[in-house]
Amino acid sequence: MGIFWTIQSAAKWEEVKKIGYLIGVHEQIWPEFVEPYLWMMEQMKSKIKNYDQAEYPVWVWTNRPDLRRSGHLNKGERGVLLKIDIDDDRILLSDFQAWHFVLDGVYCNIEAKEENELNLSSKSIKESWKKIFDLNDLANNPDWGECIIQGVAGKILLHEITFAKEFTAR
Repeated sequence: MGIFWTIQSAAKWEEVKKIGYLIGVHEQIWPEFVEPYLWMMEQMKSKIKNYDQAEYPVWVWTNRPDLRRSGHLNKGERGVLLKIDIDDDRILLSDFQAWHFVLDGVYCNIEAKEENELNLSSKSIKESWKKIFDLNDLANNPDWGECIIQGVAGKILLHEITFAKEFTAR
């Protein structure tokens, strides 16, 4: 059992309390990120037992987010920090910075190789994205820097949310 954190809008939290679960929503995804999200959902299907691929990901963090910082929601928006107690096998962990290779649709060049050393076919680019899940390799890579661990889950049930703190985004 692991402890994870997510930030949701106040309106989403009210919906969760009514329907009894939290899931991601396609309409909340920026259009340029739809393809990376679909790729992540494919990975979730292959790595998370009983994941329903119709469920868009709920993004979680292994460390509690600092609500004094900006960037969690739009400035002035009411939000809720949720603590989630959930089985570790229902979360797919990845590195936040490495995830940006997927978002940008580029080769996951963790090794910092010269571009002419890389196979930049579409297939090899997508295959390289799987490196975002190898947290041990990233943590031990002297060129990578600090790992910021994020995760994705499918449906999170209301009883798995053990703490809620409302706030206004800065």
